[in-house]
Amino acid sequence: MVPSFANKLDALGAWRADLESRLGELSRFLFDHDLLDPPTSALLDSLTQRLAGEKLVVAFVAEFSRGKSELINAIFFADTGRRILPATPGRTTMCPVELSYDPDEPPSLKLLDIDTRLGSASLAELRGHPSAWKQVELNIKRPDLLAEELLQVMQTRKVPKEAARELGFWDDDRPEDNPPVDAAGMVEVPAWRHAIINYPHPLLKRGLVVLDTPGLNAIGAEPELTVSLLPSAHATVFILAADTGVTKSDLTIWREHLCGQPLARYVALNKIDSLSDPLSPSAEVEIHIARQRALTAQTLGIPENRVFPISAKQALAGRVSGDADVLRASRILALEDALGHQLLPQRREVLERVVLDGTSQITAQIGRRLNDRRRQLAEQLLELRGLRGKNSNMVGMMLKRVEAESAEFEQCIARVQAMRSVHTRMLKDALTTISNDVVREQTDMLQEKLRSSVLNFGVKRAFSDMCAVLREQLRKAQTQGHEIHDMLGASFTKLNAEFGFGLSVPAAPDLSQFIADLDMIERNYIQYLGLSHALRLSQHRFMEQFRRMLVSKLRVVFEGASSELELWNKTASSQIDSQLRERRRNFKRRRESLERIQAASNELEARIQEVSAQEERLRHLQARLATLIEGIEIAATGPLPMGGIESVTIELPLNAPASAQG
Repeated sequence: MVPSFANKLDALGAWRADLESRLGELSRFLFDHDLLDPPTSALLDSLTQRLAGEKLVVAFVAEFSRGKSELINAIFFADTGRRILPATPGRTTMCPVELSYDPDEPPSLKLLDIDTRLGSASLAELRGHPSAWKQVELNIKRPDLLAEELLQVMQTRKVPKEAARELGFWDDDRPEDNPPVDAAGMVEVPAWRHAIINYPHPLLKRGLVVLDTPGLNAIGAEPELTVSLLPSAHATVFILAADTGVTKSDLTIWREHLCGQPLARYVALNKIDSLSDPLSPSAEVEIHIARQRALTAQTLGIPENRVFPISAKQALAGRVSGDADVLRASRILALEDALGHQLLPQRREVLERVVLDGTSQITAQIGRRLNDRRRQLAEQLLELRGLRGKNSNMVGMMLKRVEAESAEFEQCIARVQAMRSVHTRMLKDALTTISNDVVREQTDMLQEKLRSSVLNFGVKRAFSDMCAVLREQLRKAQTQGHEIHDMLGASFTKLNAEFGFGLSVPAAPDLSQFIADLDMIERNYIQYLGLSHALRLSQHRFMEQFRRMLVSKLRVVFEGASSELELWNKTASSQIDSQLRERRRNFKRRRESLERIQAASNELEARIQEVSAQEERLRHLQARLATLIEGIEIAATGPLPMGGIESVTIELPLNAPASAQG
């Protein structure tokens, strides 16, 4: 079989799984040898969760009858031998559909009633309320029942025009986009607001999330689609029909919802098989396809190499039948190659950087502890060897010296407590700067400005001003973090010089990623705050959802920044507790050793051998740690394991006709 985007995604998943396994091995090694302190454990858990929970979101956007469902089947699910998504002529997907996999839940279809749009709760909030969703367990061992169950995403209902207006499917200012009204004055609308399919497909298990969005009306009526789900996708594939090119409704979707997004955007010019004409030579058909491709790129304002003429129907048929000629004729490999060579390396680079930064911190933290232990053992060994041939009076003097050193060491507690008092105050100030109270205060001020404005004029400026204030708060917290770093650095230097510690401050906390996240939120939201959306924003229900979703997004950013700052502080300050414990433990061992030697002179050599063995053990631990870290770094930076990927098959097909196209 010709390698596909699915194979490359599976290779990325295998790479992540290998790193997860290596991090688990490192965690067990540190635990078994009493090296896994709370900060290191938290860092390893964070790395593992990031690798395991990293999702690759690919959104497919199109008006109906563009072949979107067929394209999803061809790219992601052809290896099952049948269709997964329902794809029949005409309009199939009536509501936004997410395909993903959660191993903690059974295979199921969850449906959110369309009437929930009448309330103020956003999709993000409703996800945490299982009672709001209709859940249907999928009969994955009965293909006929599975196909019937998934067809529920196509369900509609008839409502009066007034109800359609309330639900967001009727716009008096854009009558050309409104659905038809039947003889009884009723309008057909989707029965569901959102659908989530939890399906045990190998690619979904690897972290792929497919977002299948329906046409213009459904996109524009749901705030979370426009400002959350689509902008957060790692890539969007915009599907057009090759025979019609860019229609008016296609152009509206592009301009209002995709044009301004900083996404990896791809355009699929689907159904090129429909352009074939037995009365026209193939060269003429190729000229027509090239002309449509150039015109599409020009209309959308994107490079021509981002427009891919394809036939989803041929691609699915070629893959299911194993016919490489039909697959090549579909031209889908060019689109998959773009996805595989541009999108996946970006995600891999992000995770690689996270893992390498994490292992670097672990190496520094554990290395300091092991070096401090070895230094103390070396001092103890030197002390014990100096007792060879000495009498009991000398041992007694050594005991007194240990007691004096121990008492002197305890004097550092006051210094440490003073430093911690300053540290705690500075950390509290930094966390207050980026607390949820700041987010709530700023969003409340924005809401007051919205309420006092006419048709929300000036809201864009007010929103930009709010983002500027929040951005400044993050930068202020960044500065405060650097001040804490400098304070700890100076204090650690004094403690190291006066009391023999081996303290080292990690690199200053970096909140730049959270500032970038805030910038992205501002870009995503600002395009929906202009005059073209003034009427919609003036609707209380829509604006309330918009506000609640904004608050939710901002809280994620600021809580993430707070967690980053707290984790950094915990990592920096935990060294003191660790080295205090080690130092007290060492004084205790030295005292016990000397007392035994004083009681029995023949124990000296045994104790020397014991300490020497401990030093040798620590040397082996350092070597083993270096080997484990090196293995993780090599796995993180090495090539993806494409050659070791086994083909994946699922015997849970849908009974759908092979020629259908949705």
